[in-house]
Amino acid sequence: MKQEVSLSIMFIALLIIILNPFHFWMPSMLTYTLLISLLVIFGVFAAFIWREKSNDERENLHKLMAGRFAFLVGVGILVVAVIIEDINSQIDIWLIIALGGMILAKVSGLLYGRLKH
Repeated sequence: MKQEVSLSIMFIALLIIILNPFHFWMPSMLTYTLLISLLVIFGVFAAFIWREKSNDERENLHKLMAGRFAFLVGVGILVVAVIIEDINSQIDIWLIIALGGMILAKVSGLLYGRLKH
């Protein structure tokens, strides 16, 4: 659990650094290093999430609730971003791709679960 939390904090911190909120000048070499670090941390984070096991029903319920909250927050943020970008007449295609991908993955997971179990 501590590894997942510390990895999540590193992941969020790296995203904030890449966002460059303080408008530091970032040379291209530093930018590429940060992007590669982001990719590596995401890979490790995904591995922790994928191999997550539940010991009992209560723990499984907590895991499912956390996933549901994460999905709803992610979709909510993307919907707000699409609305704001549409109002400004500058919709970024990646917002639509991310939102569509999340919804498609959710529906695919539900269908897979129903067919396999």
